[in-house]
Amino acid sequence: MYSRTITIVFLLAFSIALRAAGNPLAPSDMAPNFTAMTSTDSPFELENFRGQWVVFEWTNHECPYVRKHYSSGNMQKTQRLITEDGGIWVSIISSAPGKQGYVTPEEANQLTASRGVYADMILLDPSGEIGRLYMAKTTPQMFLINPAGYIEYMGAIDDKPSSRQASLTGAKNYVLNAWEAAKAGKEINPKVTKPYGCTVKY
Repeated sequence: MYSRTITIVFLLAFSIALRAAGNPLAPSDMAPNFTAMTSTDSPFELENFRGQWVVFEWTNHECPYVRKHYSSGNMQKTQRLITEDGGIWVSIISSAPGKQGYVTPEEANQLTASRGVYADMILLDPSGEIGRLYMAKTTPQMFLINPAGYIEYMGAIDDKPSSRQASLTGAKNYVLNAWEAAKAGKEINPKVTKPYGCTVKY
């Protein structure tokens, strides 16, 4: 038992070291575990959600690309469809203090209420540790994690890398595409796309 615990700790440390060295995550990789605090001052640990589908959304309310999806209601619609179908939606803010998109817990909760957000929780990552662990580059950027803890999809929310709301017409929502395929037991295609948006403000 002691040996197994040491092995798990070593593998977790090795995974974090690989991320720090610039080795990218890929679909079918185990999603790195981490702990954080939510905007409502509750502890979060990814391991506690084994057995459930989890969506990560990197966000920055001041980013024009993020505003497109929230002002139009597209992000809320996507959140609602997935959460009402049993998924857990986690929005992550990795903006550093003084940088675009940084918010206090109170401001994060006000944004959630004013925009009609369907996310289950908002994680605050002002140090950027979670963002760097997942090598998040843009807002928005999405990850779909299966109940066993493996990444099923990662990348952009859709195939229209524009900040204009008009671009949503006819857009392919990659997150919903991955969700529907996974729930139906079908192969997800694509499993990875290039994320677009504002750079994460580490």
